[in-house]
Amino acid sequence: MTSQNVTLSIPKQVLQKAKYMAVEKNTSLSGLLTEYIKNMVEQDDRYKTGRMHHLSVLEKGFEMGTKDSVSWKRDELHVR
Repeated sequence: MTSQNVTLSIPKQVLQKAKYMAVEKNTSLSGLLTEYIKNMVEQDDRYKTGRMHHLSVLEKGFEMGTKDSVSWKRDELHVR
């Protein structure tokens, strides 16, 4: 995968903390940001895939094992 440089404008206090976090994780600031953005993109992809799957299930309908006919009445199930 090819890389592309970007320019960011980050508040100084945030940048200092981010650099410290990168040192704690034994990586560079670029590596830390790359991993974070990569995780965000992967999570978004998984969400969209799952959403599309669930929408297709909803469009098809649910098979409840009744074969579209019910042999009982509500009152029979809920004896009062």
